[in-house]
Amino acid sequence: MEEQSAPGNEAEAKFRPRLHGDLLSSSLLAFLRNWNAYGYQLVQELAKAGLPAFDSGTVYRTLRQLERAGLVSSFWDTSESGPARRMYSLTKAGETFLSLWIDVFSRYQSVLRRAMERYGDRDQEVAGAEPPAPAEPLADAPEG
Repeated sequence: MEEQSAPGNEAEAKFRPRLHGDLLSSSLLAFLRNWNAYGYQLVQELAKAGLPAFDSGTVYRTLRQLERAGLVSSFWDTSESGPARRMYSLTKAGETFLSLWIDVFSRYQSVLRRAMERYGDRDQEVAGAEPPAPAEPLADAPEG
């Protein structure tokens, strides 16, 4: 017997956040900032960080793209018993790129914080609670 999902679950699965693109790249660079790591270690760290679901193959492809772009370098580590493993490290260009992204994320975090405060205000209004004083409008946000 085939299990049917509830109507809301299909839409939820379709729009579930995914870890890819710049978010994945900058996360990998951030992990490599203070230590060299194998791809498998990076996959584990991303999972432990509680990030959205991701395919480990995407992590390895992204690491290769970052290396082609000169943001990370790699070498074969043969120091442990067993097969050689590729070890990744951040380059100077990667450090610069990461610094730019950290600045962008800081500003984005501020925007998200304000949006979440407004979201919380609406939840309180719906629940019948008295909302706090209105927040200042976001620049470029339509009034309404």
